[in-house]
Formats: sequence, C-alpha cells, structure tokens
Amino acid sequence: MTAPSTFGLSSEARNLHWLLTNLVEEVPGIQSVAVVSSDGLLLLSSDQARNTEAREARHERRSGPRGSSADLATIVSGIGSLTVGAAKLMEFGGVKHTMVAMDEGSLFVMSISDGSLLGVHGSADCDMSVVAYHMALFVGRAGHVLTPELRSELRKSLEPASAGSTR
Repeated sequence: MTAPSTFGLSSEARNLHWLLTNLVEEVPGIQSVAVVSSDGLLLLSSDQARNTEAREARHERRSGPRGSSADLATIVSGIGSLTVGAAKLMEFGGVKHTMVAMDEGSLFVMSISDGSLLGVHGSADCDMSVVAYHMALFVGRAGHVLTPELRSELRKSLEPASAGSTR
C-alpha cells in the first residue's frame, strides 16, 4: 500500500491517515478500509487509488457509485443505515458493529462517532476476531478527533484541486 498524500492537512487529519495506514499494514487479511461520514460520503480510504476515484466521481458528478471506493462507501453506508433502522425498530439501542461473512471474504462495519462508520473488507482467511479488535482500537483512537471540522477537511481533501479554482 502506498501512503496517501497528507501534504497540507492538519495534524489530526494526518494522524487519522496514519492510523488507517497502520490498520491495513498491521492486520493480516485486510483488503481495504473506508471511513464514511453519516451522509455516506467517503472520508478516508486505505488506497490512494480509491481516494483518486472518489475525487473523479465527485468532479464528474456521477449519479451512482463507480469503482471500488465508491462501492465500499455505498455498501458501508447502506449496511450502517439498515442496522440503525433495525435497532430502532426493535428498540435495542445503538448499533456498535456489524459483520457480514461471505464465501470469499468478510465485511465489517463499526460505528465511530456521530454516525460516521469504519468499514473493512477482509479476505476469506482473515481472523475475524483480530480484525474486530483492531477496528475497535481504531475507533477508540479516532472517535474523539473525528469532529465536524475534521470531517469537512477530509471531504475537501478528496475534492479535485481544480474544483476551487476559477479560470
């Protein structure tokens, strides 16, 4: 994995990028990771190419998900919304985490703060308890710094550089 460019970001945003990179590099079996805002927008991704795809999708104003980063963000957001709705309907309180086991891999979704979600795509041979443990560590470390200001900064960092310029 190549480290994402964090030039020009605040120390909190750089730390969050570092935590995400560390999660992917330290935990065997993790394929990809995405941090998604409460409104379904990709804030952080483990792969620089995914961040580039998200920028391109926003720049081109695509109407639906395209590419793996948009797909992962959409899936994480959808599962998060579905489980929150189920918990409200059943009056079971807040959702802490969700896991979907498939033949060829697993998907983990964990609440961070204020509706933000951490999504992890794991390989079929990943140790699910290890992945869940490290996700909980990430959430514990990132939850208190993921403020509305930081979420806004992370969203803006995914916008194309030309979006703010006028020619």
